[in-house]
Amino acid sequence: MTDLDFLAVHGLAIRKAGNPASVAVLLGADEADVSAALDRAVTAGHVAGANGTFMVAPAGQAWLTEKYQTVFGGLRADGDLLHAYERFEKVNGDLLALMTDWQTMPAGDARVSNDHSNPDYDAKIIDALGALHERAERVVGRAAEIVPRLQTHLDRLEAAYDQVLGGAHDYVSGVRIDSYHTVWYELHEDLLRILEKKRQE
Repeated sequence: MTDLDFLAVHGLAIRKAGNPASVAVLLGADEADVSAALDRAVTAGHVAGANGTFMVAPAGQAWLTEKYQTVFGGLRADGDLLHAYERFEKVNGDLLALMTDWQTMPAGDARVSNDHSNPDYDAKIIDALGALHERAERVVGRAAEIVPRLQTHLDRLEAAYDQVLGGAHDYVSGVRIDSYHTVWYELHEDLLRILEKKRQE
């Protein structure tokens, strides 16, 4: 088993379901190598696949839990990464509030769905996202100094933010693309799995 055999299943677990290309993008790895690793995971019974889409099988979830103890044990005991994660959670709370502001807007005492017909309102949210991204660069950058693979998430956040600045506003929170919110969710899931933490709802 190679490191990529483990990471391909780990990346697929973060994605929930996906094809080799989507897992490769998440990992910053070669698509052909990830495809071969997922094929080996299917043979091992860790992954189920059909029509080019894969999901982690129950046996694979149990295998990952066991592997996490070995692969991430040192990181879980690392106070530096835990400190970076705690700083991440503070930014995460602000990002979730920002996403609520993007998807809804005030209407008297209530909030209604944002139909994005008010460019001034949307511009304020995008400006706030820019300020938050600067904080994210520092926090995620620190985590990536400890786990270099995490730099891929930061690069993807940067790409999503550039798309937003270029006028592709679906990249704020679109669910079927690598939007800022989608990439952030996957980064968060990666950190939770590394550190054996539970997502705070």
